[in-house]
Amino acid sequence: MKVFEYSDDNKRYHTYSYYLKKRFGKKVYKVPLNIDLGCPNRDGSKGVGGCAFCSAKLSGNFAGDPALAIEKQYAQVRSVMEKKWADGLCIPYFQAGSNTYGDTEYLRGMFEKALGLENAVGLSIATRADCIDEQKAAMLGELAKRTYLTVELGLQTIFDETALAMNRCHTFDDFLKGYELLRKNGVEVCVHLINGLPYETADMMRESARVAGKLDIHAVKLHLLHVLKGTQLAADYEQGKFRTLEREEYVGIVCDQLELIPKHIIIERLTGDGDRNELIAPLWSRDKRRVLNEIDMELARRGTVQGCRAQRNK
Repeated sequence: MKVFEYSDDNKRYHTYSYYLKKRFGKKVYKVPLNIDLGCPNRDGSKGVGGCAFCSAKLSGNFAGDPALAIEKQYAQVRSVMEKKWADGLCIPYFQAGSNTYGDTEYLRGMFEKALGLENAVGLSIATRADCIDEQKAAMLGELAKRTYLTVELGLQTIFDETALAMNRCHTFDDFLKGYELLRKNGVEVCVHLINGLPYETADMMRESARVAGKLDIHAVKLHLLHVLKGTQLAADYEQGKFRTLEREEYVGIVCDQLELIPKHIIIERLTGDGDRNELIAPLWSRDKRRVLNEIDMELARRGTVQGCRAQRNK
């Protein structure tokens, strides 16, 4: 007997792999790409220096080399992934930087090119909500009518005081405006949240998840805060201005968040991957499998599943 309706492997939450397999009938994986669009929070348009936690590679440490055409980047990543999933389908993933921060027609051309790549069955586009305007939302809406398109919006937290401290140059209201433009045009949205941001309490992290879960969104990514070399966050950490979460704390918070997120919302990620060459803390995050296993075990111990507390918050 299944413990959760959106699972076929005894998971207690709505996994991305489950959704993709049900939709496409086989394994589907993302292929990260980098078209070097930069970020308005680095070039002075919104701010300088970027978000305090963001690496020099604009969160695209595992994306392709922007000096290469996307066709070449795509081929390189697929050559590795095909060793594990020989007949898998692919979603080109515009990962590094803010991938709607550019001329609309240029973006349309890049996205169309990606859709024409071999075995591509959709698109995933990571960006900031303040890089979405009416024109870009309409263009994305046109693409969404033809393919499985998801726009990933980096919210990270609903609390503006935290965003200010992290030099986000981005408010919750900014997020809502971009989100609403996308949904008005029929574009599916995936929300990114970061757990462990300096000075946030577990209650604040739970509240960010609860509020996100009440929106009309397709998916959520839950990330662990990584302190990476060369970031402003690294300097603050080394000066003892904040501490990172312990593994047990993180597991408990994620399980609480899952219980608050409605069951129909896809959980694309439950922890992030920090570049091992740049990671300062928390070092326990290197054992991703253990973290995921402990989340599974904690949900089983509680006897709960995703969304079991969501109705109470509506």
